Amino acid sequence: MKAAVSSPNGLELRDIPVPVPKPTEVLVRVKACGLNRADLSAARASLGHGTMGAPVGLEWAGEVASTGSDVADFKPGDRVVCGGSGGYAEYAVSDHGRTLPLPDGFSFEQAAVLPTALNTLHNALITQGRLKAGESVLIQGASSGVGLMGLQIAKLKGARLVMGSATNDTRRGRLKKFGADLTIDPRDDKWPDQVLEVTGGKGVNLTVDMVSGPAVNQIMRATAVLGRIVNVGRLGGQKAEFDFDLHAMKRIDYIGVTFRTRSIEEIREIVRLMKADLWDAVIAGKLKLPIDRTFPLDEAIAAQAHMKANQHFGKIALVM
Repeated sequence: MKAAVSSPNGLELRDIPVPVPKPTEVLVRVKACGLNRADLSAARASLGHGTMGAPVGLEWAGEVASTGSDVADFKPGDRVVCGGSGGYAEYAVSDHGRTLPLPDGFSFEQAAVLPTALNTLHNALITQGRLKAGESVLIQGASSGVGLMGLQIAKLKGARLVMGSATNDTRRGRLKKFGADLTIDPRDDKWPDQVLEVTGGKGVNLTVDMVSGPAVNQIMRATAVLGRIVNVGRLGGQKAEFDFDLHAMKRIDYIGVTFRTRSIEEIREIVRLMKADLWDAVIAGKLKLPIDRTFPLDEAIAAQAHMKANQHFGKIALVM
């Protein structure tokens, strides 16, 4: 089969064998695959994200080709959307617990860009962040696909005030369509004052942070006493000075999450909780992501270059 795989120099197109599903896995004929920033490092098999020579890609949608011996909930021909690894390929395998049924009429392209955002942000906002109706939420890095989904989930679950940050003026201007009541330019060092002002001086209850780095102390300054910060990304840097006294004075819960150290049992539970809480809203069209551009699998390298240029809004997809 054709696949875009990791190599020392980055993504390469190769012909490789079709994967064989293990007993608990589903083999899917991929119709579309969503791109994520983690794919950039996976293309070089760095930072523990990927395996040299293996297909890249965390999310995809398509039709079931075959199933492992222990899989009872899917059969060949079923339309599905999946999470896992290896989606930049004509076929990919996913654990049955990371596979969801896709109804007729729901496009493969639209479905393929959803799993990472849905699972990550439901876990960050609801499970880890303990969001309650009536609270305020800040999504740092809100113009990404994951960020846009965070805005929508927060609004759907009853957040009183939803805020989103983006450094690009045009992209920031589009955040209100996805649920942002207030948009923030993090290039302005005084942005925490803006958050404090709209929250009556109390600060935001819950922040989902995809930026981190030197922004961490500003985020804590904008956070309420007993607020929560869930760190799901480190696009701004992996290390920075940390104001421990501010953290202690506000009694902030600072929570770090990643899928890289989670067991398959933990991931299955994340998917189960998301499905129970959000899947009806997804099917009803209440939670969706804009697709900035699609590329054929043969142009996977160009698709990653488009993502790396950071000029897109929403998601990028490969189509087979």
